[in-house]
Amino acid sequence: MKTIAAIILATLAVPALASADPWERGQDRREVRQDVREMRDDLRDVRRLNQLAARFDVAMARTQWRELRRLDMELRMLVQRELAESQRELAADHREIRQDGREIRDERRDFDGDRRRDVRDDRRDRRDDLRDAHSERAALMRRFEIARQLDALHGRLDWPSLRHKRALISQLITMAREEVRQDRGEAREDRREWREDRRDDRRRPF
Repeated sequence: MKTIAAIILATLAVPALASADPWERGQDRREVRQDVREMRDDLRDVRRLNQLAARFDVAMARTQWRELRRLDMELRMLVQRELAESQRELAADHREIRQDGREIRDERRDFDGDRRRDVRDDRRDRRDDLRDAHSERAALMRRFEIARQLDALHGRLDWPSLRHKRALISQLITMAREEVRQDRGEAREDRREWREDRRDDRRRPF
């Protein structure tokens, strides 16, 4: 989170430049804001899942049937929210991939050195976005499977079913932590691209 905050502060501190490509500079800032939102949301998911797991463990240990029924409902609702969030993020990844393709086609028409470098950058961005979409699609499929299993276990309070639910909660926690790790990697990539764009701005004549 400190890394993302540092990007924002540095971005705001940069004087307004007569950039050769102001749209790209604006895109960099939008990506930074998106990094912040995604990191905040994913950290919140980890916290909520850890809290739910702790409550589930206590309720199991004390055989608190009413609490276990309440947690059963909370867990299913949480998974449904995460499914909706994953679908939104996958749709956003697909929009970025289409935008990457348009940028590459537009810049292929130019043959100066700066544009050739821009095409290489856009191809790299497209590879990154394709990778992100693949990861998001895989996570979405895993969540669908977890939701299917939870539906089958709904209302069941026998010990094998409770242990199965607890194992599914652990899977969700692992997935949420992995998404936080990916968020940090994407923030580092965006910071690198932002620095490269600043260097390009300084090299280009105004």
